[in-house]
Amino acid sequence: MKKSAHSQSRESYDRQRLQTLAEFRYTLRQFLHFSESCSAEAGLHPQQHQLLLHIAGAPDGEATTISYIAERLGLRHHSAVELSKRCEESGLIHRRHDTLDRRCVTLHVTPNGHRVLRTLSEAHERELYELVPRLIRALKLIRSSKRSKSASSSRLTPKGNPT
Repeated sequence: MKKSAHSQSRESYDRQRLQTLAEFRYTLRQFLHFSESCSAEAGLHPQQHQLLLHIAGAPDGEATTISYIAERLGLRHHSAVELSKRCEESGLIHRRHDTLDRRCVTLHVTPNGHRVLRTLSEAHERELYELVPRLIRALKLIRSSKRSKSASSSRLTPKGNPT
């Protein structure tokens, strides 16, 4: 059975969209693999690097509490506590209990943690410089295919009729 032009166009659009999303995902995975390898070379577990990054890169006025880190890293509270303890034992951070509420702990990067983070950040910036053009190209394709898809579907649907 022969496919209609609309059906062939739809399949072509779907194929292109999936190829673009696959390329975008592949590029992200390349960056994540690079980041994990870089962390390991620096003697850190990737989550330790992320913890340092989120503490040092927190917005001004944001308390870098265990809850904040758990949210940013997608961890459960007790996992963030254990991660912060391991980082403190490694000399990367200090954990400070609030003077008014001893249950509240804020995390602060040590000078050694800043040195490690600076080295990792420089390497990550170089890698992103190489990968960003590919990510932007994929995002533009996703955006333009979304626009052309919505424009073509509006042409195919008579005005005033629900889809």
